[in-house]
Amino acid sequence: MALSAVRMALCGSLLQRASLPTTPSNLSDQKPKWYSLCQQPKYITSFVVVLVLIFTLSSVQISFLDRIDSSFKISGQSKGLSVEGTDGCDLSANTSRKSVTELRSRSKGHVATAPCRQDGVNLPQGIIVATTDLQMRSLYPEDEKQVQNSMPNNLLAMAVGIKQKKVVNDIVQKFPLSNFTIMLFHYDGIVDQWQDLPWNNQSIHIVASHQTKWWYAKRFMHPDIVDRYNYIFLWDEDLGVEHFNAERYLEIMQAEGLEISQPGLDSQSSKIHHQITRRHPHMIAHKSILTNSCKPEKKAVPCTGYVEVMAPVFSKAAWKCVWYMIQNDLVHGWGVDFKLGYCAQGLRSEKVGVIDAEYILHKGIPSLSGASAKNAAQTAYDPRKEVRRKSSQEMLEFQKRWTEAARDDPTWKDPYEEYAAAEMRYANARASLGLT
Repeated sequence: MALSAVRMALCGSLLQRASLPTTPSNLSDQKPKWYSLCQQPKYITSFVVVLVLIFTLSSVQISFLDRIDSSFKISGQSKGLSVEGTDGCDLSANTSRKSVTELRSRSKGHVATAPCRQDGVNLPQGIIVATTDLQMRSLYPEDEKQVQNSMPNNLLAMAVGIKQKKVVNDIVQKFPLSNFTIMLFHYDGIVDQWQDLPWNNQSIHIVASHQTKWWYAKRFMHPDIVDRYNYIFLWDEDLGVEHFNAERYLEIMQAEGLEISQPGLDSQSSKIHHQITRRHPHMIAHKSILTNSCKPEKKAVPCTGYVEVMAPVFSKAAWKCVWYMIQNDLVHGWGVDFKLGYCAQGLRSEKVGVIDAEYILHKGIPSLSGASAKNAAQTAYDPRKEVRRKSSQEMLEFQKRWTEAARDDPTWKDPYEEYAAAEMRYANARASLGLT
């Protein structure tokens, strides 16, 4: 019955398309040649069966292709290959290395809860280690738990030359190896002559001739490399540490809530460029100074929230910000000290300070360029003058870049805008005179 109905409907449709009458009497009169087929059930039935089969196969094929496409999208998303970006992914899943159990439980859930992928990192999430450390490893089996427990929590990094070996040794002695990793940047290329020191083989040595500590820091102290350390000391080599204890220093820094600091400078230091860095004998720490030029209402640098680039100490969070501020080509670091407060993780007047209880002596020993020499014309000259000239030029260039960056970034708001102009004038004046 069903096939007969389909046959009659099909024949009627053909007659309509041919603009012929559909009544039997009229059809008999016109006698179209193909009409006789409509009177043969076996032919029309076979034709209908073929049409049904074609339609059925087409539907199955479309459904199958849809399933493949859907499967590919899900597979691609799980492998970080989705062309739809990271919409709906879980950013929190990338903040730390997850346990295998947690990652497996995530994989059983919805795709929207999968960790977001970094560009070009098509790896299983559980194998990704986003940060590193400076811990040296044994070539022989070792207890990983013991290794982790014995890893130092803080870092001392210095640019050094063999001529200052004794001074550097005195400094390192103040930093217990149980709590500090020692990393030395050898700007004179000499490493072997340090091997007689007891802490030498437990320290990291990096060599690049005639480079500054800021050049080294930008290249070897990326935040993901020093992520292990709570505090980072980035010091010069010409410092006297007779009155300094590193562990007590950090206790004070934490108690004072400082993110960026430096030890106070002994009044006997060869040069004290900014009075705020001078040690106050009867104080534990200070964050501002009152002088004829630094009135109580003056909150600009260097009257408050200021440390020099000579012996700064950074928290992990502050260092991450400072690292991004360091310019690849401005290797002397002049001018950076005026902007360190922007990395204070809060108000610089509260988070940047000088610690008086643990203080140092700045010896002011020239380094990098060496002693006076003769140029091609055999006339005596002091290479330190060229270093000073370049330092001053870099300071002016850094200030210029900062001004342009602040002007061209509509999303950034300067929290110290009211002091910026005065600070810029002060810094530029010192740069023009060749002062830090």
